[in-house]
Amino acid sequence: MDAKELIARRVACEIRAGMLVNLGIGLPSMVANFVPASLGVFFQAENGVIGLGARPPEGMQDPHLTDAGGGFVSAVPGAASIDSAMSFGLIRGGHLDMTVLGGLQVNQAGQLANWKVPGKMVPGMGGAMDLVTGAARVVVAMQHAAKGQSKIVRDCTLPLTSLRRVDLVVTDLAVIAPTEAGLELRERAPGVSLETILAATGAALIVPAQVPEMQLAP
Repeated sequence: MDAKELIARRVACEIRAGMLVNLGIGLPSMVANFVPASLGVFFQAENGVIGLGARPPEGMQDPHLTDAGGGFVSAVPGAASIDSAMSFGLIRGGHLDMTVLGGLQVNQAGQLANWKVPGKMVPGMGGAMDLVTGAARVVVAMQHAAKGQSKIVRDCTLPLTSLRRVDLVVTDLAVIAPTEAGLELRERAPGVSLETILAATGAALIVPAQVPEMQLAP
C-alpha cells in the first residue's frame, strides 16, 4: 500500500463507535474508507455535512455532495445537511469528539502548522484554527517528510495553527504522541527501523525501550 493509505488505515484505528469526527481535506478524508459502517461513526465537514461516507464510485458523484475541499463524497443513512453557522457552532462549541487534519509541520512542543501565507498559491487556513482549538482530540495525519525535509521539526517556520498541543501525529514512518515531556515515539510503521525514524525526524524524540509496529485497520 502507498504512504497515504497506510496513514489513513492507522488513523482509522483511533476512531471509536458513535463518535462525531471531522475529516480534513486530502489525506484525512481517506480515513472514512477504513471505518466500518457498523461503528455508527458520523463524519463531519465544515462546509455543512454530517454523515460523510466514502468517496463514491466513478460515475456516481453528486456535484451537490462534496467535502470542504470540493472532493466528491457519499452520505450515510441519517446524514444531515446544515449551514456553515451550525457547522462551526458544533466545532467551536466543543461537540466534536475528534478532528483529523493534514499538517505541514509539527514542532517539539506538539504544535501544528498546516497553512502558509495567504495571498499566494498555497493552502489557506480554512477551518483548521477552529478545529484544533475546539475538537476534543486532534490527530495529525501527514507524511513524515517532504522534498527531503522533515515535517517533525524543532521549531515551526510556518505560522502556527494553534498554540494547543495536538494529541497524536500519524505519519508513514511512525506514530508520535506529543506530551508534556516532549515528542514520544509510540509505534513504527511496518518494516521501518528505529534508525530510519530518527534520521528522518528534525526534533528530539523520547524513545521507550520497546517500540511496537503499528496496527492497521483492514
